Amino acid sequence: MKSIIKGLVVALLLITGVTASAAQDIQIYTADNSNGKITGATIEKAFKDAGFFISGHNDMNVAFKGKFQKTNHKMYRLFTLYNKDLVLELAKITPDAALFAPLSMSIYMNNDSNDISISSLSIDGMAKVTGISAKNEHMVKYSKLVRETLAKALPNGHFEKTSYKILKPKGELITRFTYEMELEESGDDAIEDELEGIQEELESSLETVGFVIAGFNKLGDDFKEAGYKKYDFFDAYSICKLPVIFEVAKTHPEAGAYAPCTFYMYKEKGSKTIQMAYPSVYNWLSSLDITDKPSVKVLEDAQKLMISVVNEVTE
Repeated sequence: MKSIIKGLVVALLLITGVTASAAQDIQIYTADNSNGKITGATIEKAFKDAGFFISGHNDMNVAFKGKFQKTNHKMYRLFTLYNKDLVLELAKITPDAALFAPLSMSIYMNNDSNDISISSLSIDGMAKVTGISAKNEHMVKYSKLVRETLAKALPNGHFEKTSYKILKPKGELITRFTYEMELEESGDDAIEDELEGIQEELESSLETVGFVIAGFNKLGDDFKEAGYKKYDFFDAYSICKLPVIFEVAKTHPEAGAYAPCTFYMYKEKGSKTIQMAYPSVYNWLSSLDITDKPSVKVLEDAQKLMISVVNEVTE
């Protein structure tokens, strides 16, 4: 009888789109901050000291107050960073490792609490999107470094026990595009000139429809400095849309683990094809069990708009 019941439960989970996996894609580290000694600056220093490159750190309450005339949290910051050495090792396995170069985190305090929290992707969350095994030595090392640094940044803290229902994604977890470069002339200058034109058009088009370019990292330069010369270029944008994170963070402040998202573009040597990709909003919906209509709408609208803009640029 027990086996029959168990089978019915599993079937029901599959029918409703909920996986039975206990793995959680998001991790939240929380500590008491009654004395106010933990600040954005002290957190940034802890990660810098641990060998992370800080690519962005924004006080979102300033942006929210300016655009919406209100805020929803005592503190809300978006923090982007990565470890150059480990990103290179992971990128050698798959370029999709760059989808989290930088990693995104949200730092927040609720209005009715003195606790401060930092949300970030767990090793399972990174593995889910990149396809790199959570048992890979570099993934394990990266996860360990993040977790140890969180403990240093938030003394006497702890990882919260989370129990999100991991929903079946409504679409592909990675949205991909390609663009064929014309390259009428050979050489690095020709590649750079055409790339500059594409990027200027992309940036202008995104900003016109309300996306914010929150950061830009030339990962390819990091790779070349380390002696890895597979690519002519490998660039990564950090892109967000204020109405999206403002709405979703009302009920899911930990969603900053996906915001801003990383949009990468690269070209391998000897190829004319630019590969582009970013983590779809279906990651947010799946990993955080987001079902409220306002959040779902702004996320799905942003997904459609992003696809439309990039398609227009790459056609």
